[in-house]
Amino acid sequence: MLKHHDKIERNSVLLLILTVIVISIGGLVEIVPLFRIEQTIEKVEGMRPYTPLELAGAKIYKREGCYGCHSQQVRVLRDEVERYGHYSLAAESMYDYPFQWGSKRTGPDLARVGGKYSDQWHTRHLINPRNLVPESIMPGYKFLIERDAKISDLATDMEVLRKIGVPYTDEMIQNAVSDAMVQASSERESTGLINRYGKKVNTRDFDGNPNKVSEMDALVSYLQTLGTFVDFAKFDPILKKKEK
Repeated sequence: MLKHHDKIERNSVLLLILTVIVISIGGLVEIVPLFRIEQTIEKVEGMRPYTPLELAGAKIYKREGCYGCHSQQVRVLRDEVERYGHYSLAAESMYDYPFQWGSKRTGPDLARVGGKYSDQWHTRHLINPRNLVPESIMPGYKFLIERDAKISDLATDMEVLRKIGVPYTDEMIQNAVSDAMVQASSERESTGLINRYGKKVNTRDFDGNPNKVSEMDALVSYLQTLGTFVDFAKFDPILKKKEK
C-alpha cells in the first residue's frame, strides 16, 4: 500500500476522491448512532423536560451566550468530580436543544450549580458579579430584573420541541403561560404544575419582585435545576449494565 502512496499524492483527483471516502466513513460512524438515540442514551430516573419558566430561562441563557464561558459537563476525571460533583450523564442533556456542554471555562462549570446557592445569591451575582466575586470578569445583567420574561410564545416553543422528541403533553402545552406564572410566585396554587412536572419543581419568587415574572425569574429558575434531576445516591451505572 505504501508503494502506491506517491501515486495518490501526485494525482489530485484521486487524492480528493479518497479523502471524501475517508471523511464519509468517519462521518457515518459518528452520525448513524444518533438515529438510534433511544438505545445510546441510558434511562435515568428523575429526568423530566423543563417547565415553561425553566425553558424561558434556558432561552435567555443561550441568548446571552453564557455557554461561551461556562460549560455544563463534568468530565470523568478525579479533580473534576471532586470539584463539581458526579460526572455528567448523557441523559442529563437529552432535553437540551442544543446541548450546553461547552468547550471553555472562563468561569466555573455549571452542570451541578442547582441548589448550590440561594436565589438571592444568583440575583445579586447576575446584577453585578463583582459584589460577590471581586475577581470576576463576567459582565453584569441588571437588565434581566427589569425585563418581563417573554412567556406568551412558550406554548409554540414546546410544540416544536415535542416534534423533535421532548415529551411535552397537550396539557403541558395548553397550560404553558399559567404554569410559568405559577412557578414564579410563592402565593399561587401550584398543584397542577407539580402534577404535570413532578415534585422537584421549584415554585417561588426567584428575583425578589412578586409583582411580575421577569427574565431574572426565568434564568434563576433554570440555573436552580441544573444537576438536580438525578438522585446520584441511587444511581448505579454498574447495576444498570447488569440488569440489561
